[in-house]
Parts: sequence; structure tokens; C-alpha cells
Amino acid sequence: MRAAQMHKYSKKIRLELNEVEIPIINSDEVLINVKAAGVNPLDILIINGSVRMISDYEFPLTLGNELSGVIEAVGKEVVNFRVGDHVYTRLPMNQIGAFAEYAAVKEEAIAIMPENLSFTEAAAVPLTALTAYQALHDMLHAQPNKKLFIPGGTGGFGAMAIPIAKSMGLYVITSGSERGRSRTLSIGADQFINYKEENYADVLSDIDYVIDTLGTKEIKAEMGILKPHGKLVSLKAAPNYQFAADQNFPLWKRLLFGLVGSRIDSLARKHQIEYRFIFVQANGSQLQEITKLVEQENIKPSIDSVYHFNDINEALVKVSTGHSQGKVIVTF
Repeated sequence: MRAAQMHKYSKKIRLELNEVEIPIINSDEVLINVKAAGVNPLDILIINGSVRMISDYEFPLTLGNELSGVIEAVGKEVVNFRVGDHVYTRLPMNQIGAFAEYAAVKEEAIAIMPENLSFTEAAAVPLTALTAYQALHDMLHAQPNKKLFIPGGTGGFGAMAIPIAKSMGLYVITSGSERGRSRTLSIGADQFINYKEENYADVLSDIDYVIDTLGTKEIKAEMGILKPHGKLVSLKAAPNYQFAADQNFPLWKRLLFGLVGSRIDSLARKHQIEYRFIFVQANGSQLQEITKLVEQENIKPSIDSVYHFNDINEALVKVSTGHSQGKVIVTF
């Protein structure tokens, strides 16, 4: 089979399409014939070595974190899936490899695809939807009738996070450019702020939860709109000691991450709020809950562009520019 591989960390985006053996599955795994894979900023961070303190990889490494496809074989201990099932997954951090014609994946990481989505659409869902689900359920423990703000919520993340938040009974506010207003309101947002006309820090206050998608430069302003004892989860700012503890990292690594996140933690204490950093985990049972919601609400992911597998490097370059409106997908 063909696989898109990297042989070392590099600032350059230059994966090689190599012929490799089809994976041999373990008893708790399935073999998936990959139909489509999502291309993410996370892939760029892995290429340039930015996440090696969180997850360091051996080379050659087949890249790719999420996929959709058809099960071709099942291990003898697999009970919930069978050959021919249409499935999707966010691959476990230590077993990535979506940019290949086949992938061996643990049963616990996969879910049946939503019936209302094509393979291309389904490949755009797992990473962003699980990030939103885990932020809302596992970190924020969000309660109904509370206010949630998602700055920059008009892209692929917001397309998943807003419907999930609404299903939990939250009042959802987001910001972005005017061209994202109608879509964002149509998928459930209660309030939209055009960032070119209004500064959210001037118009919002007493917010219960913030999911940060913009990074360190916005953290202070985001904390400023939270009520005391509010909670902020970041997708892009600094990991901290709490994150390292949650990952069961050794003490030396916890202390290192504590140093990295010390400024933000200090700011959080000053504002009397809770700060958490999220790095999404594979979770098939949570993904199955997402499948139900996607089918029930007929949710469609936001897709920017679709590339053929042969053009994987062009797809990665597109994502690296940060200018894509929604997910970039490669198909096989």
C-alpha cells in the first residue's frame, strides 16, 4: 500500500509517498480501507516537531490523525464491528497514520459513520468534534443555561462545537468575520459578534465558559469577560502543569510544562478562573455519541477543499497558511 511518510522533524512540508506493507492487525484492532482523511494544523505541528514533548514519534512516520473508511478485517477480540462497516476515527496519538491506503486501529477508537455524511464529510468530523465534546463534557463540565463564548467560531471547530453546545442547553456566543454570520446562526449560535465592528471584550461580561481557538494573544481578554470562578479551555495557548498531570507525564515533564504555562496560570489566579489546555484524545464511545447528534441534527462539517492523496503536500501547505475556511480533506 502507499503511505505518506516523514523521516525527520523539519520546517519544510515534504512527505514522501512510499510503498509499505499493509498493517497486520492485533486481536483488538480492525483494518480500515481508508477512503478519506482530514488534514489538520496538528499535522503541521507534528512535522515541525512542536508537539514532540507531548507525543514524540519514531521514524519513518506515517502522518494523519483522522480518517473515514470501510472495515476490511477484524481481530478475533473485536465485538462491535464487522467487515464492511463504514467507520470514522480520531486515531490514538501513539498510533497515527491516516495518510495511507490502510490503517490498523483499535476497536475502542472507532465509531460507525453518520448515515447523512459521505466519506469525505465524515473525515472532517472526528478531531474537531471530539475536541469540542471533550472540552465541554470532560473539562468544562458545562451545565445547561450557562453562557459559552467561542472566539473565532466560524471555522471547522465552531461547525461542530456550536451544535454540541446547543444540545447541552448552553447559550452560545461566537465571533468572526461577517461572511460567517449566517452559517453560524443557522447551526444554533444565539449571538454573533463581527470582530471588525465590535470588540467582544467591550460587549461581553459574566460569561461562564470560554473555548479559546485563537491562542495566547487573546487569553487576557478572554479571561476578562469571564465571571469569577468561570472556566477557560484553550486549543492553542500554552499547556501547563495541570495538562501534564492529566496526561500522567513524569514529574520532570510536569515541572517543565508548569514553567511553560506559568504566566497564563498566574493570570488565571488573578482573574479567579480555571484554565485548562486540551489535546484531543481518541474515544470511540464519545464519537458514537457525536454520530447520533450529527444524524439527529443533520449537521454538516465545514469543508474548504478536497485534494487527491497524490497531492498530500499541497493539502498540507494549504493548511499551514491558516487561510482555509473549514476542513481540508484528502481522498483515496
